[in-house]
Amino acid sequence: MTYFGFLLRFLVIPILLLLWLYWRVKDRSLIGFNSAKLWQGILIHIVLAVTYTTPWDNYLVATGVWYYDPNLVTGIVFGYVPLEEYTFFVLETILVGLWWWTLARMEIFVPNAPFRPSKPLRAWTLGLLAVLWAVSLFVLLSSWQPGTYLAITLTWALPAIAPQLAFGADILWHHRRLLGTVILTGSGYLSAMDALAIGAGTWTIDPSQSAGIFIGNLPVEEAVFFVITVVLISFGMTLLLSDASQKRLEELKSLLARLRGCGSTSASDSAGP
Repeated sequence: MTYFGFLLRFLVIPILLLLWLYWRVKDRSLIGFNSAKLWQGILIHIVLAVTYTTPWDNYLVATGVWYYDPNLVTGIVFGYVPLEEYTFFVLETILVGLWWWTLARMEIFVPNAPFRPSKPLRAWTLGLLAVLWAVSLFVLLSSWQPGTYLAITLTWALPAIAPQLAFGADILWHHRRLLGTVILTGSGYLSAMDALAIGAGTWTIDPSQSAGIFIGNLPVEEAVFFVITVVLISFGMTLLLSDASQKRLEELKSLLARLRGCGSTSASDSAGP
């Protein structure tokens, strides 16, 4: 199976189905979200996905953590990575973004209780993430080869999740049913498709740089990768479009304005006679 064949079967076709559903729905509003910014949010995440993932993916290919069959790609390469891989970044973001919107429309995922801000929740989740990142960095620096792929993935991805938790871990928890379903189904689907591609020889994971733990024929690191990427996209879409996020952003802007005002006043007082 060629890489573009994989993309067509497992990403393009589902995206077309979700687009058909999107255009078929007359009322695209979402309870608790600014649905008018859906495509703006997807575009922002495409840019972030390509920008942030490109160095990491090039490093993996350059160091042989994963490699592709040159006979199953076009041969157009940017850096160490084939064109198809960059296309995958874009298509996965569109797929997850549309899937997020599809589920967000369902009443069963509308929170039953009003949103309650929680600074402790934001602090604790950020602290736990920092500990996990430190452990991942330690494994990476220890040069324990079987842990290479997982350690590189976590060391790369967790800093991107950190600002999401710092800004809105409580907002994300408020929408936990929606996010849990998006993450479980989205990463499960992508992992299953990845397993088929590995089985077909479209790309291969270096066993010497993998922990050797498999789900079927899928290395556990690949499943972790898809969980993390779906987390990043679904967390980002939720925080970008959530009404609670907009309110918090306005509060932060007001706080910064007051701080600047206090700073200007202090400067004026110190410059007096």
